[in-house]
Amino acid sequence: MLILLAAFAAMVGFAVVLSKLTLGPSAASESLVHSNLRPGDSIRAYLAQPALRDALKQLGGNIVLGMPFGALLPALVPPTRGLLRVMAATALVMLLVELVQGALVQGRAFDIDDVILNTTGAMLGYLILGRRLGRAVHPQRRHWWHRKAKSGTSRSASPQSTRT
Repeated sequence: MLILLAAFAAMVGFAVVLSKLTLGPSAASESLVHSNLRPGDSIRAYLAQPALRDALKQLGGNIVLGMPFGALLPALVPPTRGLLRVMAATALVMLLVELVQGALVQGRAFDIDDVILNTTGAMLGYLILGRRLGRAVHPQRRHWWHRKAKSGTSRSASPQSTRT
């Protein structure tokens, strides 16, 4: 229960940080303020900038921003356990964040590369911590085909063969 409470507090903190980072104008992306619907265009544009530090800050920041989703989502929402589910949930949430940014925040625009980088970060967060954290909080249920038969009856009893 304590782990679940800590994961919830971390997710709330993450939501606050996410909103502060994404719902305000970004000085690093002012020159790139245009919607990007083509995967890879913004990444190439950032890497082409003369200041490598700004490119690493933007690209690495988007990856790091997605990591808490991958780490915390399996603990807080058990149906999202699993790499593909975490990635799909993260992509959906980040897609919504990007749509809000593009529609409501001056100096920001929708960028599909941000969604891709955030989802990559969630994948890393899941692989590094989320899988173990999700299993610690919500142990895997055994499927019916893995359960032992009740005592007295045996499903896997094989007939005794006799040799002649």
